[in-house]
Amino acid sequence: MKNILIAICFLVSTVVISQNCKYILKGEVIDFHNATPIEKAVIKIINTNTYAVTDINGKFTLTNICDKSIKIEISHLSCETKTITVNIEEMPFQTIFLEHHLDELDEVVVSANTRTETTSIEQSIKQQTIDNFADKSLGDALNTISGVSSLNTGNTIVKPIIHGLHSSRLLIINNNVRLFDQEWGDEHAPNIDINASNSIEVVKGANTLKYGSDAIGGLILIKPKKYAAIDSLFGSSLISLNSNGNGGIINSEIIKTYKSGYYAKLQASFKRFGDFKAPNYYLTNTGVQSINTSLTMGYNSFEKGFNAYYSIVSNEFAILKSSHIGNVNDLVTAINNEEPSIADDFSYTIDYPKQSILHHLAKVEAYKRFKGIGKLTAQYDFQINRRKEYDLRRGDYSDTPVIDLRLFTTSFQPNLLIDAIDDFEINTGFLLRFQQNDAISGTGVSPLIPDYEKYDAGVYATANYKMDLFNDISAGVRYDFSRIEAVKWYNTTDWEETYNYDELFPEFESGTTDNSETLTYPEFTFHNFSANLGYTRHFSNDFELFFNYGLASRMPNPSELFSDGLHHSAARIETGKLTIGKEVANKFMFSLQRNSQKFGFTISPYYNAINNYIQLIPAGITTTVRGAFPVWEYEQVDARIFGIDVDLDVKLNSKFNYSGSISLLQGDNLTDDIPLIQMPSTNFSNSITYYNKNLNQLSISLNHKTVLQQKRYPDYNFYTYNATVDDYVYVDISTPPSAYSLFGFNSSANFKAFKTGTLKVEFNVENIFNTSYREYLNRLRYFGDELGRNFNLKIKINY
Repeated sequence: MKNILIAICFLVSTVVISQNCKYILKGEVIDFHNATPIEKAVIKIINTNTYAVTDINGKFTLTNICDKSIKIEISHLSCETKTITVNIEEMPFQTIFLEHHLDELDEVVVSANTRTETTSIEQSIKQQTIDNFADKSLGDALNTISGVSSLNTGNTIVKPIIHGLHSSRLLIINNNVRLFDQEWGDEHAPNIDINASNSIEVVKGANTLKYGSDAIGGLILIKPKKYAAIDSLFGSSLISLNSNGNGGIINSEIIKTYKSGYYAKLQASFKRFGDFKAPNYYLTNTGVQSINTSLTMGYNSFEKGFNAYYSIVSNEFAILKSSHIGNVNDLVTAINNEEPSIADDFSYTIDYPKQSILHHLAKVEAYKRFKGIGKLTAQYDFQINRRKEYDLRRGDYSDTPVIDLRLFTTSFQPNLLIDAIDDFEINTGFLLRFQQNDAISGTGVSPLIPDYEKYDAGVYATANYKMDLFNDISAGVRYDFSRIEAVKWYNTTDWEETYNYDELFPEFESGTTDNSETLTYPEFTFHNFSANLGYTRHFSNDFELFFNYGLASRMPNPSELFSDGLHHSAARIETGKLTIGKEVANKFMFSLQRNSQKFGFTISPYYNAINNYIQLIPAGITTTVRGAFPVWEYEQVDARIFGIDVDLDVKLNSKFNYSGSISLLQGDNLTDDIPLIQMPSTNFSNSITYYNKNLNQLSISLNHKTVLQQKRYPDYNFYTYNATVDDYVYVDISTPPSAYSLFGFNSSANFKAFKTGTLKVEFNVENIFNTSYREYLNRLRYFGDELGRNFNLKIKINY
């Protein structure tokens, strides 16, 4: 027996020796960004108890390894864990790179509450608020932010206004693509389905140079959601029903993610409303129909990835039938009457006048990270916008649009983020863009906007530096080159006598004339410079102080240069001028805020001085074959806009919360020493909310908003001859309507649905007291009241 035991021990020792557990793996763990060593990282051989910890120099040694090929896991606090396979015989020394920046990790697991720039002064709209406005527009949702108002054409065409500025002075960035959709028109709403987004950020200053030099009014960033790298399939569906307009929206999305980093999302929505109702009558021909869909897919890893996105937005807007005037006398009648001239029963029919817009957007974006440098991103995108505006016409052109424009835009923009140095980063890149506008022939009228091609090139650099725990500073510069080449027929009398263009721009003449018209080829080149400087100071007790200075310059848009004729949906003659030059704005903004769960506030004064401010103003009347129409002309003046936004948030107790805001603004035409036209009036809002997390997350709130009468406005009223009374009558197109107050009710609760899903139910009431009012910044305020009471029911299922 003793000999047998000796033999067994000998065999065991032989097996152990044969395993040859003498492999040694040495290495170092380095920060990917700045190549500095990472101390106390843990390197463990998977499925064993063998591990090592890096020293102060990032070095480690693993000993007594039996297999030459092993799988190791490298982990460190605040780092993304990494797993690699190593062949020790081939690579006995390993250099391992870990990502040691928390903000970069947030690109995989989304954190939507980060600032665009270190010193940006901005506010965000989160997913819950977006859901609340699922059946409304981007402009309606942005109205919840102080300092943001809207320019409306009826109740469905809504353009956002930031600090008194809109249209071409605002940059709208949708999924990292700058939106181009004939935004120059007062009655042209952004063609965006907000249901495809996860958050919306409003930057109230010209301090985001990555996107352009012409953000004189501000920037609107519409961001999609980013997804964690896990194997999952999930989605949501929302349905919203409204009593006013007898319509609503249904929106659904489904997302598939993979642990490997791949993901895909499909989203679609359908919205339909019939005629909306003012408190005392239906607003005939005010329905809307919208069909939208988007598809995104991509791959996310730390070192590289890509994203492909496509969306199509199809909108059809009816225009209030009583707003279709044949001449100035119709306008006088509408202003003097309390009710619209046409007020039929409810209908879903979208009749003439109306707008039909189809917008395609596609982009491909890819990124690659380089050790010790940063992240290189390249993006290509294109957009196609087809806008048709229909008037009430007779004969062969009854179903033909009076305006038919096709706008094609494509751009390429690489960007390099250099963040290898702690607390300091540089963002730099360039832009190449081409744009082509086709005024489709066959409308039977001269195009309001001519054919043109536009070429853009830009280069920028921004820097953010975290000086210490309490101080941040940022700065940036940008240069843009733009060239526009147009083809346009001018009335020969206007060209030679009215505007003296034959003397000012003889190089534009082609030498071709036809039926008292002159063919021209206007060409303009612009050089735009912009810059910004920002500073942030963090104090104790959750206080923060922001300062930002922005220099922005904007070239005139095609409407301001070339408009020439009857803008049918606006019922006015609009005239651009070839002598219009670029705007240059200097904007100063401050913000003092406190972020606290019990008591928070933001106080944000601002001052914007704009040289050569371009405005469209009434300039008299003219008579056409269709009658007499107001003439609106573009002109340039020096202007200033200043004001203050105040937000307040108070936690009254564990269940009740109060929030309020007020916005005051003044716009001045310094050249003529009069107020600026179309400036928002003072407005303030209040809301009290009850929230009980333990009772199905029940939320009940009562909200209120008051808009005061605009007392500062330019007087562009005029007299016109009225054949009916055989006398001149006074046309009051300037006096703003009276102040108004609105009250609303919102409630919601969440319920468990299925095993992992949730069901959210909302019930809301708008304009509880069915108040009759008119809004100064609604272009159709002469023809009808705003909407009356509306009951809304929303149901959202997350699955």
